[in-house]
Formats: sequence, C-alpha cells, structure tokens
Amino acid sequence: MINQLATHQKIPAQRWWRIIPILILVNIVSYIDRINISFAITGGMSEDLAMSASTSGLIAGIFFVGYMILQVPGGHIAERGNAKKFIAGSLLCYGLITILTAFVQDYTQLLVMRFLLGLAEGGVWPAIYAIISHWFPAAETGRASAFFVSNAAIGSIIAGPLSGFILAYYDWHMLFIVQGTITVLLIFIWWPQVCNRPNEAKWISPAEKEYLMTTITAEQKALAEKNAGKNFSYKALLTDNNMWKLVIIYFCYQVGNYGYIMWLPTIVKEITKKSMDILGLLNAIPFVIALIGLYVFGALSDKSCNRRKYTIITILGFAVSLILSTLFKENVWLSFSLLVCCGFFFKPIVSLFWTMPPLLFPAEVLGGARGIINAIGNLGGALGPFMVGWVITYTNNYNIGIYLLSFFLILGAVFTAIMPQVTADPFAREYVVKSKDSTV
Repeated sequence: MINQLATHQKIPAQRWWRIIPILILVNIVSYIDRINISFAITGGMSEDLAMSASTSGLIAGIFFVGYMILQVPGGHIAERGNAKKFIAGSLLCYGLITILTAFVQDYTQLLVMRFLLGLAEGGVWPAIYAIISHWFPAAETGRASAFFVSNAAIGSIIAGPLSGFILAYYDWHMLFIVQGTITVLLIFIWWPQVCNRPNEAKWISPAEKEYLMTTITAEQKALAEKNAGKNFSYKALLTDNNMWKLVIIYFCYQVGNYGYIMWLPTIVKEITKKSMDILGLLNAIPFVIALIGLYVFGALSDKSCNRRKYTIITILGFAVSLILSTLFKENVWLSFSLLVCCGFFFKPIVSLFWTMPPLLFPAEVLGGARGIINAIGNLGGALGPFMVGWVITYTNNYNIGIYLLSFFLILGAVFTAIMPQVTADPFAREYVVKSKDSTV
C-alpha cells in the first residue's frame, strides 16, 4: 500500500514550502547573532575593550561552553512534542541578549553575555532536527537537512554585507542592536507558521498527511525491529562506541568550522587590505559557494545513501583548501579563492553528518543522542577560535593556526571512515519509500 501510494500518486509537498523556509529563517538569525562577534572584533570592539587576539578568540569561543548546557534537555523536550514552544522562548532570549551585548563596558561583561547567548541558543539545533525528523521521511532527510543547513551559508551571506554596512557607517554597538531586534521580531512569523508534527497542521492536505504519517511510522517500526533486544537507555547510550565516534567527528569538524568562520574577516582583511564595507562583501562569497556545495553533496548523498563517503570527501576537501590557501598566500587573489573554495565543502559536512544518527539510534533516545553529540561536539567551536587567536598572539603567524585547524579536520575524516557500514549502505533502503513523483 505504501509503495503504491508513493509510486502511483503525486504526493503534495507543502511541507517543503511551509516548514523548511521558517526553519531556515530561525537558524539564519541565530547564526548571525552567533558570528556577529567576528565582525565586531574586526570593526573596533577589540580596540575599545582592549582585547588581544587570544582574548578575542576566547570571547568568540566561550559561546560554545554555554551552548552545550541545553543540548540534551532541548532534544528531550523536542522529542516530547514541545519543540515549537521551546524554540519561540529561545528566540526571545537570545534576541534580547544580543541587544544587551551592545551595552557591555569591558571584557568581563562581554564574556558573560557571550556565555548567556550560547546558553539561550543551546537547545534550538536538536529541537529543529526533531521537527525535521517528524516532517520528512528518511529518503528526504538529506535534502531537507541540506536546505536547513543552508541557513548558515545564507546567514553569513546576509551577515557579511549587513555587518560591513553597519560598521562602515555606525559602530559595533549598533551592530548588536539591529541584529538582536530582528531576532525578536521573528517570533511573530514563527508562532503562527510551525507545527510540531503533520497531524497538528491545519494547512496540510489529507494525502500528504497520510503519506508522512504512514511512511514515517513504517520507518520507525523498521528501526525498532532492527534494534529489538538492544538496551537503548540513556545510560547505555553513554557507553555506545558509535555515539562517541560521532562526538569526535563533530568536535573535529567544529574546530575547523568555527576557527575558519570566526577569523575569516580578520584573515581576509589582512590579505586584501580592503575597507569594512568591501570586506563584508568579500566575506560573503565563500557562503554563496556553500549553497552550491550543499545542493551538490545533498543530492549525491541521497542518490547513493552513502552518508559516510560524502562526509569524508567534504571534510578532506575543506582541510585541503585551507592548507593550500596558506601555501599560496603570496598571491593575494589565489589565496582568497582557496578560502572561497572552503565554502564548497564546509557546510555540506553538517547536513551529511546529521543523517547518520537516525541510522544508529532508535527514536526513544535519538533526541538525547543528538543533544549529547551537539553539546560536546560544539565545544570544538570554542577550541578553534581560541587556538587560532592564541597562535596569532604568540607567533604573529595565522598559518600555524590554519594547519592546526586542518589537522583536526583530517582526524575527523579518519573517524568517519571507521563508522559502521550502515552509514555507507544504509538498511534504510530496505524500508524507505522513494517516490519518483514526490516534489523536491
């Protein structure tokens, strides 16, 4: 019956136009609030608050210490059906915290505000992935995840020119006020548009609702049968080798990811010697390229269902591009072009990575697993910026920092290569409904 429904009927696809865009908007604003510190540091905050490069790196990274605290509770709450309320409350909190950051007077106050911002944003990521898993069958999660992850690229495309403009004509105080206000206003779009599950939505057609509920239920049943007899309590989860491999992979990726993102404006400014408004535009280019990479690798991954292979390819592509950008630094625009190439690889890693946990853990603990992986893994986001800042402070040479970031990325690729076979040739093929007539 399911195969007939998927194969012989055109399944409506309102979920793609109703759910994905608003999820993208939520994470765009959270991402802008997260990375605006990198522009503020380049645009005068370091001088005003008397911060060194290593101090600036610590300020950028402390966000992730706060970020880890609500990961597991956020995932747990979301899986219990309260993701909508949880995300709305988070938007209000981190929007207000961003606005208040405009009024900090010293390094200590800024450190506290960045920690609180991380705390406020902490549970949003696992909550959003819970919504995706409730609305998209496994055959669609690669593309759905890629569209959602595109928010980071789109956020950076917006953040670069917007931040550059504000800093060119105003100052870093106004940067936080404007971007925090946008976050608070987004609540008025989020609340009326999003539902936790298809059966709660009034706008969805009966055919689409039946397809989603039937297909996702079948997939969850197949997972339950495969994992029958296994102990998947949270206690057992903490001793599961696969979960800790995923933690290491994500940690290594985030070291490279946020080390690159947080110091990109500074590095590009050093390479090109351009003004803040031009710098903002240049900084957006890698993230435009990232949108192409997200589509390409998302489609290739869904076609083969080999999540492991394409995760390795993208991690190594990111590392090699970083290394080459330093080797050719004497040629300004070649070096910059290689930094841009990083964009093609570094965002698809996220969408590919998060398709693997549902293949390894049942629904009962999946929210908690996502939370643990995201919480501990994102501590790499604290290490990466601090490590590069420390190197710049004590060696005045960012190349060494880039090599360290690349080392962690390569280590992440090694751990990806030893993930179970199910991540390369998923059992999902045995039960996933693949509809040639479904839109998107």
